[in-house]
Amino acid sequence: MEAPPLAVDLAVGEAELHPAPSTLLASGEDGDYPPVRSFNDAKAIWFIESAKLWAIAGPIAFNILCNYGTNSFTNIFVGHIGDLELSAVAISLSVLANFSFGFLLGMGSALETLCGQAFGAGQLELLGVYMQRSWIILFAACFFILPLYIYATPILRLLGQRDDIARLAGDFSIQVIPQMFSLSINFPTQKFLQAQSKVWIMAWIGFVVLLVHLWLLYLFISVLGWGTVGAAAAYNVSAWLVALAQVGYIVGWCKEGWKGPSWLALRDLWPFVKLSVASAFMICLEIWYFMSIIVLTGHLDDPVIAVGSLSICMNINGWEGMLFIGINAAISVRVSNELGARHPRAAKCCVFVTVAQALLIGIISMAMIIATRNHFAFFFTDSKEMQKAVAHLAYLLAITMLLNSVQPVISGVAVGGGWQALVAYINLFCYYIVGLPFGFFLGYRTKLGVEGIWIGMICGTLLQTLILLFITWKTNWNEEVAQASERLKQWSGQEQDEI
Repeated sequence: MEAPPLAVDLAVGEAELHPAPSTLLASGEDGDYPPVRSFNDAKAIWFIESAKLWAIAGPIAFNILCNYGTNSFTNIFVGHIGDLELSAVAISLSVLANFSFGFLLGMGSALETLCGQAFGAGQLELLGVYMQRSWIILFAACFFILPLYIYATPILRLLGQRDDIARLAGDFSIQVIPQMFSLSINFPTQKFLQAQSKVWIMAWIGFVVLLVHLWLLYLFISVLGWGTVGAAAAYNVSAWLVALAQVGYIVGWCKEGWKGPSWLALRDLWPFVKLSVASAFMICLEIWYFMSIIVLTGHLDDPVIAVGSLSICMNINGWEGMLFIGINAAISVRVSNELGARHPRAAKCCVFVTVAQALLIGIISMAMIIATRNHFAFFFTDSKEMQKAVAHLAYLLAITMLLNSVQPVISGVAVGGGWQALVAYINLFCYYIVGLPFGFFLGYRTKLGVEGIWIGMICGTLLQTLILLFITWKTNWNEEVAQASERLKQWSGQEQDEI
């Protein structure tokens, strides 16, 4: 292979020659990066990958933060109605809504593997077919989740929630059923756009809908006085606005990947269902893990304060989590695109650059939480007792935010590479065999309460993060390219004759 093109660094007035960042990518074989042999090579790749990553992650993260804002601001408005209303709505959004969110997001994430690798391989005609299949599968899945919403009150009572909290949370859950169905349209359209890096439109849609949501919350709760019913109405309207706006953009402006409704979307549904369920299993085990801490906390003494304070901490953690879901989606797109294009070194480099930057963000987030531990609860509640309880949990929140900076990145790598089944088993072991039992023991047997539950779950997250980092470090990216090529042959081979 020829040596990389060299450029003279005139900025420092030295005669030293080094690869120019703008030409480094093109100097590899078939568009892949050349081997890194010097600090200048590593620095050039760092800047190239950072630009590519944040060009995708920035708009995605902004969009997801805006979408999450509908949850967070709903909690904020309801929290100023009363502590009981805050706890009930937090239970509904943190447990039941997160259950459906995790399951449907996981099923939709199958498109990150398939659409990302198909786009990298230049098979754009498959993207619209995959998205329509995912619409069908996710919409059907909503009917299997529906009983959880309808029977939320007895389910929450069975899980040990106090009767008044369970009853109000159950009423709110029934009222937000339309929002759940919107996710069956929302998630596949998101993955369709993300695979092609058409992410700015998602950011604009999310921002506009967040402003609309704030106005609806103010109108329904503060002006009309509808209480939690008004919060549910605003939640439903905002969710469907996001879903329909994304579909409108795809139909009107995505002519390469969208060829209109196709009967091919009804073909080979079962293999697609299996891949979707594998993706759902992996992601659900992560999302439900932190959902379960709210359930366990409901069994403690004074559950209104315990659940309320923990829900505020989880809400803050969720803001950082939404940022990292954006980075998760971006690294998934980068890895799947590079594997589909047969670029193993580029796939490897983007992983290491993203992990390093995510860790830096996690450290900054941890420092901010510790610095503001006595103040941030003010935005969620007027109760001094609740604010004091939140400040007491702030150090555990800070540690959680640090750990949750790296873990979503590795999960995104898993989705991009098609490792969902392996990561699902790791999550099952670390979270549900180690983390939850240990948290239950510390919370109930040592009288540490909510702190003990949280400490145990942090231990599970730490173990999972270390295992995934080790697996990523040992990954043979040439083998991953071969597996991606085989996967594309299998899936396109089923459909190529009909397309």
